[in-house]
Amino acid sequence: MKRIIERTEDGSATLFVPELDEHYHSVKGARTESQHIFIDMGLKASAAPQPHVLEIGFGTGLNALLTLEAAEQDARPVHYTGIELYPLAWEEVDALGYSNNPLFKQLHTAPWEEDVKISPHFTLRKIKTDANISMKYEVLSIRSEQNTNTSHLIPNTSHLIPNTFPDLVYFDAFAPEKQPEMWNEQLFRSLYVYMNTGGILTTYCAKGVIRRMLQAVGFLVERLPGPPGGKREILRATKGTNN
Repeated sequence: MKRIIERTEDGSATLFVPELDEHYHSVKGARTESQHIFIDMGLKASAAPQPHVLEIGFGTGLNALLTLEAAEQDARPVHYTGIELYPLAWEEVDALGYSNNPLFKQLHTAPWEEDVKISPHFTLRKIKTDANISMKYEVLSIRSEQNTNTSHLIPNTSHLIPNTFPDLVYFDAFAPEKQPEMWNEQLFRSLYVYMNTGGILTTYCAKGVIRRMLQAVGFLVERLPGPPGGKREILRATKGTNN
């Protein structure tokens, strides 16, 4: 799939995919968008002292980089799991010029399917898979633990996302009209079941149909101001204590 580097309005770069007519980030500002939606409205809003983060769409690794920087700045341990079906080569990401931090390269060159301690407060696990499939299997595995009579019918998926129930979900798939298979009620339901109580899901997409899907599976949904100069609103969904 061909990708073209384009400069966004805050000076940071993004990738454009002609085949999908879609950008990896907002053209109003790639770094500004990621910082606002996933760090300011997500990570900083989480009460978890040592949050487990699950990103749907690892992509360029910008969200992971910003999370790593925040984790080190606040001395707050973060375990970060990124799901990506079509990983980018480091050479392609490096050309975007996001950071001179050598740890950014480690995010991309670290081995897949295993925990890697990137820095004192940031551990990464990258998983090359389809989020719809992996999350469906994870939820089945959770249910099997509650009913041992059916455990033999459940796929063993411990290699996918082992022992990490997320406190935060960064939902960063391509837009619904470009990647509709990623924006479905079953996936949101699986994420809801899988998340810790009090967990937060943030996404740039504030479409009414997406908000209603999140509400339908049990999330408490807020419409929040979007990033400066970008989208008017974003969504933050929380798994409440009484849900």
